[in-house]
Amino acid sequence: MKHLTEYSDPSSIHALAAEIARISKRPARIMEVCGGQTHAILRHALDTLLPPHVRLLHGPGCPVCVTPSAYLDHAISIARRPGTIVTTFGDLLRVPSNASGDLYAAKARGADVRMVTSPLQALDFARQNPDRQVVHLAIGFETTAPANAMLAYLAKERGLANVSLLVSQFLVPPILRAICADPETAPDAFLAAGHVCAVVGSDPYVSLARELSRPVAITGFEPADILLGVLDVLRLFEQGRAEMINAYPRIVHPQGNPEARRTIDTVFEVSDREWRGLGVVPKSGLSLRPAYAAHDAARIFPAPPPSEAAESLHCPADQVLLGRLQPPDCPHFGTRCTPDHPLGAPMVSPEGPCAAFFLHRRLP
Repeated sequence: MKHLTEYSDPSSIHALAAEIARISKRPARIMEVCGGQTHAILRHALDTLLPPHVRLLHGPGCPVCVTPSAYLDHAISIARRPGTIVTTFGDLLRVPSNASGDLYAAKARGADVRMVTSPLQALDFARQNPDRQVVHLAIGFETTAPANAMLAYLAKERGLANVSLLVSQFLVPPILRAICADPETAPDAFLAAGHVCAVVGSDPYVSLARELSRPVAITGFEPADILLGVLDVLRLFEQGRAEMINAYPRIVHPQGNPEARRTIDTVFEVSDREWRGLGVVPKSGLSLRPAYAAHDAARIFPAPPPSEAAESLHCPADQVLLGRLQPPDCPHFGTRCTPDHPLGAPMVSPEGPCAAFFLHRRLP
């Protein structure tokens, strides 16, 4: 299959690993900022092909993992209201909140929570149920923002007053700035997510690499894609160059997807955003513009009082998502915390680093 099999070819993979070993001289820590890439790295054992002085760190690239507990408490409180339908992608169903359990438990107790594969399915539910409020849980990075924006746009255009979005949209560059604010723990280079950059383009990462004073490679998701990104950032790192390189040009273009960007800019505006375990990061998210206030679930449904409960059994999600703690080094990993009984979001999501290690690296 074109653009797939050639990026999984063992000879290409080993050739890239050999070239990495040849050119890499200095210790380097490289953070991938995508949960899908984390799973690919562990599934294909790509980290074992690298020299011992080159380490891969697993960053906050799992949107479900960084969705704050307060957001889930709010979503569950809406789902429990009579006359509401809550729509969500499946990976959010079992993420634990501080005070309210999870959406799956709310559904089991009678809440109308529906798993969807597209936000636009909420429009159908709204037409079919004009006497009920349909609330879509709009979370994710720049990748999901166009579809969530289109839901709000079409709901307004079609006069569907019973459709709203509970928004927790994140932006990648601000969290990379926050990670680099601590020079002792900041990585030496980044692998940026190809699907995010397919939307926003590679151009914004040119100035970002200079601002962070670190090389950045935009990478795909096949084994050779990831190793090519590692090779590119190591070349720049060895030369002391803080630049961006697009290692995924078959998908990512300098300007990204102009139509998707226009849709995002029409519906959303940049805002401060809370990240689970990391606190509020300035200008790191998207919120609905005032013109779409009628479709803003946060305005329609008051949030419950803040919970006083601590994170589940002191889950160190923040340390994991910042690359400071490898999941197997967590004292709860694989014992008190498993995918069947997760203590925190990184063990729940298919893109979570703890779930990746449990699936691909857990000892028998």
